[in-house]
Amino acid sequence: MAREAEVFDLGYQHYTGPREGRNRARIALFVNGVRTLLGIGRGGRAKIMPALLFLASMAPAVVFVVVLVTLSDVVPGAEDAADQFIPGPGDYYSIVGLVLIVFAAIMAPELLVPDRRENVFPLYMVRPLTATDYIVGRCLAFFAVSLVLAFAGQAVLQLGLILTADNIVDYARDNWLDVPRIVLVGAAIALFATIASLAVSAFTTRRAYASVIVIGFYLLSVTVVEGLTTEFCSFESTEVRENGRTTTTFTTTEECSTPTGRWAPYIGLLSMSAVIDNINSIVFDVDEEFASPEQEARDELNDAWPIGVYALFTGLPALVLWNRYRRMRL
Repeated sequence: MAREAEVFDLGYQHYTGPREGRNRARIALFVNGVRTLLGIGRGGRAKIMPALLFLASMAPAVVFVVVLVTLSDVVPGAEDAADQFIPGPGDYYSIVGLVLIVFAAIMAPELLVPDRRENVFPLYMVRPLTATDYIVGRCLAFFAVSLVLAFAGQAVLQLGLILTADNIVDYARDNWLDVPRIVLVGAAIALFATIASLAVSAFTTRRAYASVIVIGFYLLSVTVVEGLTTEFCSFESTEVRENGRTTTTFTTTEECSTPTGRWAPYIGLLSMSAVIDNINSIVFDVDEEFASPEQEARDELNDAWPIGVYALFTGLPALVLWNRYRRMRL
């Protein structure tokens, strides 16, 4: 006996709109990444962390500008005094660099971990997208938001310096080269933070784990490298009694040395903070009055070494990240 069959019309219709193809999918992926990072379209709790980190990157610039504006109103020649306590563009990047690393460590997992944990990644591949499209779109979204964080404080700081200058035209003529330098270093810091944090996020299904690994590796590398490049000296004390008072002086008995000897300048390059600080120092020629031991050790090297280490610390994680998704099974 033949089985009866029924056909139900559920109202499905063929798509008749424009077919925008692969580029439209790429743009949608990028926009979705930016919205995810900023918490747009999500609950209020998702917006708290991006807002706090944005304020943290802006706060130093706002404080410096407020102080500068206040001085310009009450102190003649405040622009000369500003050179003593208002940081330049390179100094400001040294201040907010850690904020950008923390932002990357906390927010980067939001882009990759949920898609993989909830098995959403195969759905992206159903569309005219490749794994390379996916990872490039996510990287560009994070890079764009990181650039905003890097440039926002600089824009406020430079605007304050321009508006409080005695002659705006003269100030702009004397400092116009700061603009391409700000763009170059900001892009370098944002790229490094983007690639490093996303590469770690590609190997875990827990956002908290990825954040802890990035921050922990940053702190560990700084601590270990500083210990290996710190100079240790032996001293002898001499007591001198004069007018009933005893004064003790200390003098070195031998030349100071580091635990790693002649390798100290090269080991000093391996700190995560050093990777971006070196690029900043090279571009802006930052004069670090209170340089750390690893910074003093690195000063002995040619600029090609820090640039090469930056390329390695950025290019290798990028290759690992791309290969991870290229080989991922759907």
